[in-house]
Amino acid sequence: MKRWPLIPTIVVGLAIAAMIGLGFWQLARKAEKEAALAQLAENVRRPAVLFPASGVGDDLLFRTSAIDCLSVAGFSRQSGRTADGQPGWRVIADCRTPGAGTVPVQLGIAGDFNATPDWSGGPVTGYLSHAPAARPLISGLFDSSPKPLMLVSDAPPIGLTANPAPDLSAVPNNHLAYAVQWFLFAVVAAIIYAMALRRRR
Repeated sequence: MKRWPLIPTIVVGLAIAAMIGLGFWQLARKAEKEAALAQLAENVRRPAVLFPASGVGDDLLFRTSAIDCLSVAGFSRQSGRTADGQPGWRVIADCRTPGAGTVPVQLGIAGDFNATPDWSGGPVTGYLSHAPAARPLISGLFDSSPKPLMLVSDAPPIGLTANPAPDLSAVPNNHLAYAVQWFLFAVVAAIIYAMALRRRR
């Protein structure tokens, strides 16, 4: 019978403990997200606010707001859906404002990716939503910082279809699934190491 592998056992034990800890952390994040979703449901009915100068703040998500777009720095496009669920392209304008810097404004939905609205700025009213951000999937497991905000216009310019209304289902709450994954990782690691020890001995 061979000696018990002390160092590998410690390493695997620490890894399993870390996975279990991450699982419980995700369960705590789940409770926080559920409280945040309850607040977002109330935000739809709350009074309008000024667009935040920092451009971030999940507590303001779905609040009505307005900006004065002095000029448009450019347009970008992201896949999306119209108010009646049809696929299309979200047309987002980078608006220069007098008080909040450059603000992304989702003007409406286009059926053609290359469509460019004949719109150069002006007053915009709508609701606050998350701006498109290139955040890697793995970072979403650990990064709980607020995402940048944009204004979703309630009156699209000519040539674009109206934006959909605020949708709570668009705010992900995957923390329970993440927690289950971490717990399963811990169980699988323990089983594999136990099988390796049995074979070794």
